[in-house]
Amino acid sequence: MQRRKFIQNSALATALFALYRTDVFAAGLQQSYQFKPLRNDIGVFTEQGGTIGWFNSKDGFVVIDSQFPNSAPHVIEELKKLGSKPFKYLLNTHHHGDHTGGNIAFKGLAEHVVAHENSLKNQKSTAEKANNLEKQLLPDMTFGNAGWKTKLGAEKISAHYFGAGHTNGDAVYHFENANIAHVGDLVFNRRYPFIDTANGANIQSWVNVLDQISKKFDNDTLFIFGHSREPEKITGNKSDVAAFRNYLQSLLDFVGAEIKSGKSKEDILKATAIPGAPEWQGDGIARSLNAAYAELSSGK
Repeated sequence: MQRRKFIQNSALATALFALYRTDVFAAGLQQSYQFKPLRNDIGVFTEQGGTIGWFNSKDGFVVIDSQFPNSAPHVIEELKKLGSKPFKYLLNTHHHGDHTGGNIAFKGLAEHVVAHENSLKNQKSTAEKANNLEKQLLPDMTFGNAGWKTKLGAEKISAHYFGAGHTNGDAVYHFENANIAHVGDLVFNRRYPFIDTANGANIQSWVNVLDQISKKFDNDTLFIFGHSREPEKITGNKSDVAAFRNYLQSLLDFVGAEIKSGKSKEDILKATAIPGAPEWQGDGIARSLNAAYAELSSGK
């Protein structure tokens, strides 16, 4: 059992490192970071890891996700240039290190750290296994499947939980008046996703989650994505959500058909593209194939 956990944790670390390394490389080719407004005093920050969202209210700041300890201070510095205001909320979309590693930079600064209850459990468990709990700033406010709401200035912020997807603790944060939704790693825009099965990810459930997101939000909703193959496309619309949903369903259909035809796992892993989803290209397809094979073989 210990050996299995070690292998799972090692696989997780390897997969996440591959994602982080790509982000670092992309950032190095451009500039150190980008702090960009979108609309209604809401914007994004990119440097290294998952996309950060921010809100500049007259009553204080809200930050969604925190990247890493070395990059989080940069978004804090940029926000402080906009005024001397309190940091009211740090919202985490899920527990992965490229989204919560920088939480520690908000210690003594953010009044509250908010996440889904499963995200807190996963963050704490992962840190304990890595023996670095002291380097974490854990959420002090959590919500369950019914979600969470707050109001800051003229903006209403709502958190939604639609079920297991990328992990079992992925939250969507919606700025209702601006109609901007940060979906975290529930959408990898034209980029092969990491599917964290060790922490509750499930591809079929993920498809269902994306269906619910498409029903919940309208055609004017601007979505912020956790990762994108092209750095400038970290925001998009419902067609991008639908495209990623199609990728996941095409992945299940392809791997399922290969298993049914008698193909071995080794043969399935030789695939270089997913039929029906040609926009997904580049490195990382093995992560998807492995996860789909495991899910379909187990019958879960």
